[in-house]
Amino acid sequence: MHDLEFEHLHVSAEDAAVNEVAWAADNVELTTVGIDIGSSTSHLMFARVHLQRLSTALSSRFVVIERKILWQSPILLTPYRPDYTIDVDELASFIGGCYRYAGIARESVDSGAVILTGEALKRRNARAIAELFAEETGKFVCASAGHHMECQMAAHGSGAIALSRGHNATLLNVDIGGGTTKFALIENGRILATCAIAVGGRLIVEDAQAVTRIEEPAQQLVDALGLKLAPGKPLLSQERTRITARMARLITGLIDLRQGGELARALMVTEPWPPAFANKRIDAMTFSGGVAEYLYKRESRRFGDLGADLADELRHALAHRRDLPPVWDPGQGIRATVIGAAQFSVQISGNTILIADPDKLPLQNLPVISCKLTLGDEISVDAVAAEIRAALNRADFEEGNSPVALSFSWHGDPSHTRLHAVAAAICAALPRTLAEDWPLILLIDGDVGKSLGRLIREEIAPRADVIAIDGVQLKEFDYVDIGSVIAPTNVVPIVIKSLLFK
Repeated sequence: MHDLEFEHLHVSAEDAAVNEVAWAADNVELTTVGIDIGSSTSHLMFARVHLQRLSTALSSRFVVIERKILWQSPILLTPYRPDYTIDVDELASFIGGCYRYAGIARESVDSGAVILTGEALKRRNARAIAELFAEETGKFVCASAGHHMECQMAAHGSGAIALSRGHNATLLNVDIGGGTTKFALIENGRILATCAIAVGGRLIVEDAQAVTRIEEPAQQLVDALGLKLAPGKPLLSQERTRITARMARLITGLIDLRQGGELARALMVTEPWPPAFANKRIDAMTFSGGVAEYLYKRESRRFGDLGADLADELRHALAHRRDLPPVWDPGQGIRATVIGAAQFSVQISGNTILIADPDKLPLQNLPVISCKLTLGDEISVDAVAAEIRAALNRADFEEGNSPVALSFSWHGDPSHTRLHAVAAAICAALPRTLAEDWPLILLIDGDVGKSLGRLIREEIAPRADVIAIDGVQLKEFDYVDIGSVIAPTNVVPIVIKSLLFK
């Protein structure tokens, strides 16, 4: 090889060390864990995430370029006690066993997410469970996923969003879990609307002899059918068929984007479909959740519930409805939610920021409310305030109960008139936040943080504890930590904890 006509280079140990340092400056690898505690099942997933700094000059933003699943747990039936609380000890034992079996030390996990959904979220000790895992590592995002948020998470985690975007198609993702069925109407990768109904495969649980648990929504359905079913009594074959057939009709009614009858309205856990989408053309349907494993014939075992029977009834209904769009497989079923393993991303704010009280920093685990504001030449205060309230509703966030980070992009001329309209709209949309003296946190993609913050403090809400930070890009399902101000540059570090979807 040394006889060839090009120079043969030997890389010295010093040069190799320099290259390694340069690579490390622009690349980060993290070990993450996602834990899903749901109505029917609980499971977790370990992943290795590779983040790389954007190639844009002077950019400080890291983006995910690769995710590798390291280990996925078996599926655990969520353990309930007779008093309908979740058995924390059994759950903690399962999680601890997963760490040991995967060969991953707790201290080696960089970040994680604990997601409580569906019926699990209703349990009296649900918050204690989330806090248990959060305190265990100090690195977790703990999200109690309300129904709208769970609809969106299922659409992302199942792969339906990516499928819609890749095919420029309008899809309806139907996530059928143990306690609820979640719907997401998706157009070209963008969610148009979501809704959910208390229909699921594990609302009735039985052992070999009799029914052991009936959740309240199932009792409503049983009563509507005129059946006499109670814990301790056997579930007869004809009763099972009538119950699951009615569940299937309720689901197909929402697949048709209809408002539904009296029983459907009683079981809705969100608002029904907006009337504007009644005649929306759908190119295909996708299914996720535990019942989807039966629909796509990836599971045949029974677990003492109605999951397999509900899937059979749905399969039968879909086969006889020639007017329905085709069914596509989005790729993920029961693990759709747990695909949201947490990851870290770091940004540095711009220097045109306003921090009313720097001593209040740092702040941690702030949920991000991502708003798509309509900012024309003339900005309507009422319209922008309505858009902010709609974003809060999509995230199932109760305004005024805790701090929240409002995220939006700024477009157009930063004139006083336009900035004042947006500032007034923000204050109008967050009255309880201001009344309770929570920090008013604004994270803006654009260089107007200081101007917007000053307008709020000087002209609209003088006592507001404003934290207006610009130069950051955020999206739905992000959580942020805001660090202390770095002198003398007057910037703050933003640690972004995203729910990471494939």
